[in-house]
Amino acid sequence: MTMPETTKVLPNPRAAEGRQPASPPAAGPRGKVPPRRRPRAWRWTDLAEIAGALGASAALTWMIFGRLLPFRVMPLAYVVLGYVLFLPIYWFVIRDGQGATAAKDRLVTILVATGALFAFAPIVFVVGYVVKRGAEVLRPNFFTETMQIVGPLSKATEGGALHSIIGTLEQLALATAIAVPLGLLTAVYLSEIQGPLARPVRLVADAMTALPSIVAGLFIFSIVIKPHIWLQSGIVGSLALAILMLPTVTIAAEQVLHVVPGGLREAALALGAPYWRSVLMVVLPTARAGLSTAVILGMARVVGETAPVLMTTGGTTVMNLNPFSGHQDNLPLFVFTQIRSSQENQVDRAWAGALVLLAIVLLLFVLARIVGSASPGRRRIRVRRRRGSRTTSDAGGNRS
Repeated sequence: MTMPETTKVLPNPRAAEGRQPASPPAAGPRGKVPPRRRPRAWRWTDLAEIAGALGASAALTWMIFGRLLPFRVMPLAYVVLGYVLFLPIYWFVIRDGQGATAAKDRLVTILVATGALFAFAPIVFVVGYVVKRGAEVLRPNFFTETMQIVGPLSKATEGGALHSIIGTLEQLALATAIAVPLGLLTAVYLSEIQGPLARPVRLVADAMTALPSIVAGLFIFSIVIKPHIWLQSGIVGSLALAILMLPTVTIAAEQVLHVVPGGLREAALALGAPYWRSVLMVVLPTARAGLSTAVILGMARVVGETAPVLMTTGGTTVMNLNPFSGHQDNLPLFVFTQIRSSQENQVDRAWAGALVLLAIVLLLFVLARIVGSASPGRRRIRVRRRRGSRTTSDAGGNRS
C-alpha cells in the first residue's frame, strides 16, 4: 500500500522578490475604503475649511471684544486673538473630516507659513516704503543731471544723481578688479592646494565676513590718505570696498570649488596633465557659473556701503569721470548727504537715490540667481528630476 504523495506548496516568487501587488487599504469603521491622497495635495474643500475657520474665529473675536468686554482694545488685539482662536477651530474641523494625522499636518503647515510670513513681512514693508517714497520724485532727469546748479530750496524733482551713478559704477568696477583675482586665488589655495596656511587663511576669511564696514574705511584712511600717499578719490574708496568684497568672494568661490567632482581632477591627472593645468583647464571652467555667482554676490555686498566711502571718496556735486584724481561721489554717499538736510525736498531726493540703489542691488541678485541656475550641476539635477517624474508616471500608467 503506497502512501499518497503530499503536495509541496511553493512560495510565490513575486512575493519573495517584493513584486507582489500591495494589498488594498483596510476598510474604515463603516466598511468604506478611504481614498488615497497625497499629503501636499490641496483641494477646494480645504480652502473652504480655512475660510470657515477664519469666519468662526472672527465671529468669536468680535463677540469677546465687542460685546463681552466693557472697554475697547487695539486693532492688533483683534488679530492676535483671532489667530489664537483660529488654530484650535481649524484643527477640530480637519480632525473631524480627515483624521488626527491630517489635522496635525495642516496645523503645523499653518504655523510654519505664519512664521515665514512674519519673516517676509519686514522686507516687503521696507521695499514697499522705499518704492513709494522714491517713485514720487523720481523723474528721467534724475539719470541725466547732476547737483551742480541745484540749491537747497530747489524742487525735489530738479537735479539728478548722474555723477553719483557714474561714481558708483566706476568704484564698483575697480573694487571688483582688485578683489576678484585675489579672492579666486585664495579660494583655489584653500580648496585645491590646502597648504600649511590654509587653516589660518580660512579663519581670517571667515572673521572678515563680520568686519564692520567702517573699519575698512578707517584702515584705508590711515594707511593711504593720512600719510598723503593718495588723496580722497574714487580709487581709494574702491580699495575700501575691495576689502569688504574679498571675504565674500573667497568663501563663496571655495564652496563652489568643493562641489566640482573629484573624478574630473583624477581624469586630468591620469591623462598626464600637471596639477596646475588640471585646475586651470578643468576645475575652474567646470565651476565657471558658480564662480560668476560668487563675484556677483560680492558686488551686491559692497554696492550699498556708505561708511567706507564716507572717509575715502570725499563726495561732490559735480561730475568727475576720473576715479584716480579728485573727489568723487556715489549713490550711498548721495543718499547720506541728502537725507541729513533739514529741507524736505532734499530728503525726498534722497529717497529717489535709495530707490535707484535698491534697484541696482536687486538686479545684481537676480543676475546671481540666473547665473547660478544655469550651472551644469543644476541642469543635471533638473534633468534627473524630470526623468524620475516620467518614470514614476509611466509606472503608474502601466499599473493602471
